[in-house]
Amino acid sequence: MAEVCLSGVWKAGPGEVGQAVSAALKAGYRHIDGAWAYRNEEEVGKAIHESGIPREQIWLTSKLWNNFHAPEDVEPALDESLGKLGTEYLDLYLIHWPIAFKKEGNNVLDVELTADPYPTWKKLEELVDKGKIRNIGISNFNIARIKNLTANPLKYQPAVNQVELNFFNPQPELLKWAKDNGLVLEAYSPLGSNNQVKETLSVPEVQAIAKELNITPAQAVISWHVQRGTVVLPKSVTPSRIEENLQVVALPQDAFEKLEAAAAAHPPKRVVNPSQGWGLGFDLFEDEWPF
Repeated sequence: MAEVCLSGVWKAGPGEVGQAVSAALKAGYRHIDGAWAYRNEEEVGKAIHESGIPREQIWLTSKLWNNFHAPEDVEPALDESLGKLGTEYLDLYLIHWPIAFKKEGNNVLDVELTADPYPTWKKLEELVDKGKIRNIGISNFNIARIKNLTANPLKYQPAVNQVELNFFNPQPELLKWAKDNGLVLEAYSPLGSNNQVKETLSVPEVQAIAKELNITPAQAVISWHVQRGTVVLPKSVTPSRIEENLQVVALPQDAFEKLEAAAAAHPPKRVVNPSQGWGLGFDLFEDEWPF
């Protein structure tokens, strides 16, 4: 399941995301990754409809936001996304973060559902049985959080874990664990997001591989991700870059190993970590939480 899909719907402003989706579908993408929290699903759905491509040929992902983890809130949140996207089902629905907030209030932690997401997962399983979702998964879960969920008697195992993976945060331990346990990793911010993309594309090993293979630095990095066995979610709203990001090549084994070694040779540096902004008092990505 290693492939490249469009993740250009994150942080895309009104008018941008529709054009990005249209350009992606025209270029040959058939996997669109979105979320309720991106607040642009209506525009995404309109672009998909206007493309004329049959719904069954497109893999469409959305995500359950933190405020809707209570079992009674899950289906209404899903229905809102389905309505805005103009579809009767999702191919994949992810728990966006391993954190549950109360439905009302500003980032008020729901300690019980955060500590034990099994009630949320059981509701998602019901929605698979209803036909509203084809596959269910997780996002931003570390190994400890995955084990916390899968220790329960699940009817459906998580199909995917969507996490930040890039040159500066390659997460080799999580990647190995996922492969050993049959869990697909999807890589968001694969070029390091806006904060690191210039730095990523300037890495000497990346530059050397790109020159050797006559490809762009971005293509070298995306090809490395695919060769690691992950689904890659590059973010762009620029048509030329959307097309560029789809051109994946097989890296020679020595080039792949050189890039893998370079990525692991420095302390990991994460781009996305909303822990402090949410006022949690603990780091989302630490193995041990205070409850």
